[in-house]
Amino acid sequence: MSFFGKIKEALKKTKESVSTKLRQLFLKNKLGDAFYEELEEILISSDVGVTTAEDVIEQVKEEAIGNKIKDEQFVTDLLKDILEDALNEAPVPEIEYPCVMMFVGVNGVGKTTTIGKVANWFVRQKKTVTVAAADTFRAAAIDQLNVWADRAKVKIVKHEEGSDPSAVVFDAVSSAKARKTDVLLIDTAGRLHVKENLMKELEKMDRVVKREFPEATFYKFLVLDATTGQNAVSQARVFDEAVELDGIVLTKLDGTAKGGFVFSLCGELNVPVVFVGVGEKIDDLELFDAEQFVEGFF
Repeated sequence: MSFFGKIKEALKKTKESVSTKLRQLFLKNKLGDAFYEELEEILISSDVGVTTAEDVIEQVKEEAIGNKIKDEQFVTDLLKDILEDALNEAPVPEIEYPCVMMFVGVNGVGKTTTIGKVANWFVRQKKTVTVAAADTFRAAAIDQLNVWADRAKVKIVKHEEGSDPSAVVFDAVSSAKARKTDVLLIDTAGRLHVKENLMKELEKMDRVVKREFPEATFYKFLVLDATTGQNAVSQARVFDEAVELDGIVLTKLDGTAKGGFVFSLCGELNVPVVFVGVGEKIDDLELFDAEQFVEGFF
């Protein structure tokens, strides 16, 4: 199945919900204040943030009134264009090698699984990959990452459970430099974004990479569960303040009937979605595409 097919299938619940609401809205309301108020409510009910929804509706309204347009298809296409522009406000960083990617996020979002999929994605691009098991707190995390490293056929650097995560990062960086590895992927412990000591641990690992491997391009990606909804934006804001995020990896997109918070992530926080998980298999991860996401949303 193509990426578009996977995205379309993953967003099937969202598309059915939003499309039904839009059809009902066009049937009962002519374009006017009541119409736009209800259109804004539809976006918010699909987890688009209030600020983003207000801004999008204002743009749709201005364009439609300026062109004296009352056609349903025109308004729908206009809405799609504006939402796509919101996604593109945060440009996806070009990957330059050698690179280090550190994955952060709260518990249960699928960081370790995501790293396995990302490792496999780079192997398919003919790149050499090392993964670092810097989640030393969770009992099964190191074993789980080891399984994914085996599946992707990449090297893993690990210490014993309870070790200092920054020491794992130091050794992984040393290994990647010695082997001239293209990509180093760092797994980190899931942490509540309100826990100050855990956030400081992330900052420490960040400093180790910058100090020991300055010649590498360093990316920090937040892994977000798509079923989280609008709370994802507040999570992203706190992690961004701690480590300056370069991008988002969305997981479990096929498990949500909403997904509109993605527009707020890009528009309000200026953080792009880079990868999206669209299933449980090792190949079920693709580069994010704004146009195809919007087409899957409506």
